[in-house]
Amino acid sequence: MGPWWALWLILTLPQIPEGQAPVKPQGFSELTSFENDKFQGEWFVLGLAGNAYKREHRDLLNPYITLFEPKDNSNFQVTNTMTRGKRCDTWSYTLTPASKPGQFTMENQGSGADREDVQVIETDYTKFALVLSLRTTSSQTITRVSLLGRTWRLPHKTIDRFICLTRAQNLTKNNFIFPDVTDWLPDPDIC
Repeated sequence: MGPWWALWLILTLPQIPEGQAPVKPQGFSELTSFENDKFQGEWFVLGLAGNAYKREHRDLLNPYITLFEPKDNSNFQVTNTMTRGKRCDTWSYTLTPASKPGQFTMENQGSGADREDVQVIETDYTKFALVLSLRTTSSQTITRVSLLGRTWRLPHKTIDRFICLTRAQNLTKNNFIFPDVTDWLPDPDIC
């Protein structure tokens, strides 16, 4: 996934007026089961799209890794690690299973914290995952779609599925950010 792929994606996505509400994804079959033990482990964040992202955010996203670790009662402890120069930034949260397979609620700290629902829309557990996150605030719903991979390369068919999911959420090419993975290798001494 190099810069040419990201450029192609930005140029081919349609312009859609901002402020449209997210919709349930059509064309994606609902998960009938979800296997926590197969989903756990390390995932690379290969692409993000969301109604809170703008073009100016593209330079802020460095390649990063998300680690899903099992926690008591089928919860996941999710730890994100991103390098910024010689510094390692980490942030984490807990995902609690909800009523549907692959659906979770994010535990936010503090009173009055916004509710966030996370749904694994599609995964093969070994190569890719498409994840939809909806956070409801007092004034809006913040939509985020994540493209996760076990490696830094994915088949075009998977990337097409990511585009379909983002279009179903009324996101435009201005709402996409991709880490620049050109010449990037994780430095085990930093994190």
